[in-house]
Amino acid sequence: MKQLLLVFIGGGLGSSLRYGFGKYLNSTATGIPYGTFAANIIGSLLIGIILGMAAKNSILSQNTTLLLATGFCGGFTTFSTFAYENHVFLKNGDFGTFALYTIGSFIVGFAAVFLGIWLTKIA
Repeated sequence: MKQLLLVFIGGGLGSSLRYGFGKYLNSTATGIPYGTFAANIIGSLLIGIILGMAAKNSILSQNTTLLLATGFCGGFTTFSTFAYENHVFLKNGDFGTFALYTIGSFIVGFAAVFLGIWLTKIA
C-alpha cells in the first residue's frame, strides 16, 4: 500500500507540473505543443538519470525510484497527449508538423534517456 501511495503522490506532482508546462508553453497561435514536447524530453532525461542512479549504486531505494520514476516521470510525461496532438496535426492536414513533432520527439526523447544514463556513469 505504501508503494501505491508513493506512485500516486509522484504521479500527482508530475501531472500538475505537466499541466503547467502545457498551459504556459503550448502555442495557441501555431498549435505547436512546445509544453508537451518539453515535458516528454525533460521527463526522458530525468528517468534516464533516476534509473541510471538506481542501477549504478544504492543511492536510490526502491521506494524512491517508484516515487520518482514510476510516479513523477510517469505523470509528467504523456504519450496519450502526444498521440492526440499528432491526431490533430493529421486531421488538419499538417503533415510536415506531424512528421517533425513525431520524429523529433522519438529521437530527442531516446537521446535524453541515453544522456541521463550516461551522466550517471561518468558522475
